[in-house]
Amino acid sequence: MTLVVGKMIAAHPGPGADFDSALATCIEECLACFQACTSCADACTAEADIASMVKCIRTDLDCADTCAACAAVLSRRTDTDLTVTRTLVEACLASCVACAVECERHAAHHEHCRICAEVCRRCEQACRQLLAALPKVG
Repeated sequence: MTLVVGKMIAAHPGPGADFDSALATCIEECLACFQACTSCADACTAEADIASMVKCIRTDLDCADTCAACAAVLSRRTDTDLTVTRTLVEACLASCVACAVECERHAAHHEHCRICAEVCRRCEQACRQLLAALPKVG
């Protein structure tokens, strides 16, 4: 757990949860994925054959936005709606899988895509771990 995420979770006046560690990891990985996907999309626009990168750019941007939203919602802990949380984490997971698959198609030729795919796979795993740790709803 990074210093900031861990400190903020520990400083929250509400009760802790059994899934705090998985939550912190997921927030961290979502933030890292947001940055990697944003950077990868930008790097794709600088490639000589930008037309072949359009799907990758779109997938990167969708994943970046999904990860940013997920990190923001997960950071709000007061009166958490676990149905919304679970749904958003599932969407983030799906977006990370789609982005990783697309970036893996370009990874042999573009280092930024290889790195992005790696970060997406880490975020995917963090989402899976959080989903497994969240209390079941309804």
